[in-house]
Amino acid sequence: MVYGWNDMVDREIDADNPRKDSYWFGAKGSKEQLQNLWKPILIVQLLFFPFIYYFIGPIAIPIFLAFFAINSLYNLPKHGLRSKPPLELICQVGYLLIAPLSIYLNEAVHLPWQTYAYLFLFALQSQLIGEVMDIEPDRKSGRQTTATVLGMKWCKLLIIFIVAVEVGLLLYVYNEFIFGGMLAIGLLWLIIDIVFIFKTEVYSMQQMKLFALLSNLVALVSMSYVWWSACLLSVG
Repeated sequence: MVYGWNDMVDREIDADNPRKDSYWFGAKGSKEQLQNLWKPILIVQLLFFPFIYYFIGPIAIPIFLAFFAINSLYNLPKHGLRSKPPLELICQVGYLLIAPLSIYLNEAVHLPWQTYAYLFLFALQSQLIGEVMDIEPDRKSGRQTTATVLGMKWCKLLIIFIVAVEVGLLLYVYNEFIFGGMLAIGLLWLIIDIVFIFKTEVYSMQQMKLFALLSNLVALVSMSYVWWSACLLSVG
């Protein structure tokens, strides 16, 4: 629902985006494909919602309604918040709904509010990195994002600030030095990138694919560590 809905409303913008239609960065559907995409999206929701309701009860209703509401606000064809910076960043709170859904499904313990703060910062960081990679196609299409408004330099500095706050949370709130150290290495790379290497240059497609490969490898390692250590389950 999240990505299919966005593909439908951004069809014209994505059509001129060289980053799209690839294994790494998402599909580029035809007009005919995207016009009918709402049908399998709806079918999937209707098939699985009864099972989720059975396992977690009435709490499934507000969670799914929140998913739908946030996606609606973000993807409205003419007035969607995806093109109204910085409101598109606030919509990233929708990803946090995965946490309570998973907690209720797995009968797990609830997370401290600091973990939700960390997850929200991570969602902001990911959104802004995507906007940096799409800054030129978005400008050409006339779409406004936080990146197109701030420009490459200030958007990268904002990403660095967000990641620095994440590192601070991990080191000083969770006393988590292994995971925090991993993220600190990423922070160091971001600083080197803007100061010495790419600065405000647009990344080539090959560079973006390399970054995607490396970031996914790092994600697999960090996810495995967080799962094994449960380091975000409680503050230090």
